[in-house]
Amino acid sequence: MTTTLAFDVYGTLIDTHGVVTALQRLIGDRAQAFSQNWRDKQLEYSFRRGLMQNYQTFAVCTSQALDFTCAYYKTPITDDQKSELLGLYRTLPAFDDVNEALPILQSAGHRLFAFSNGSAEAVEMLLRTAGIRDFFSGVVSCDELKSFKPNPGVYSHFLRAANATGETAWLISGNPFDVIGAISAGMRGAWVQRSKESIFDPWGIEPTLTVNRLTELPNKLEK
Repeated sequence: MTTTLAFDVYGTLIDTHGVVTALQRLIGDRAQAFSQNWRDKQLEYSFRRGLMQNYQTFAVCTSQALDFTCAYYKTPITDDQKSELLGLYRTLPAFDDVNEALPILQSAGHRLFAFSNGSAEAVEMLLRTAGIRDFFSGVVSCDELKSFKPNPGVYSHFLRAANATGETAWLISGNPFDVIGAISAGMRGAWVQRSKESIFDPWGIEPTLTVNRLTELPNKLEK
């Protein structure tokens, strides 16, 4: 039975804090906190828009979250600098374990898909820039449904698009809300706990398995 692996992109394959170097140049030692606030607001805005059914693309959520974070930190960033930061968000780097793990999983016969809140165009660019696009059978975007994770409908959309069933499909994500969403929708879920400080939401819904690095995934999937 072929296993289908749906990889979340932002925060799982792609390091969303890859903009920190540029932020350090602009705002100095507040860059790390600024980056985290920006990421948190980006997700919050997607959740709120999904619940309100007032859809805008993930790129719009990202841009508006940047505007909020600039206002929150009272940071005088020019329009050109904002454009630069948003441009960097389209070419973020992959985590260092990604290029090692994906070929092993592909060689083992798993079907690999990228599954993201981002538009298909944005995700394609990210994957190609990171040099990992060829490992994936396809890209499935929540934008096609005009909604965001963890709406159960987007996980059903993935299963249809990938021609998979919940019993044979895994969601691989560094975001606990995404893992819980996938499991609630009938998939299996692997949480990538990249930091010991990361906490999985205590909802009584546990990950099917947990790894610290994607390179641990091939062996654990075989058990």
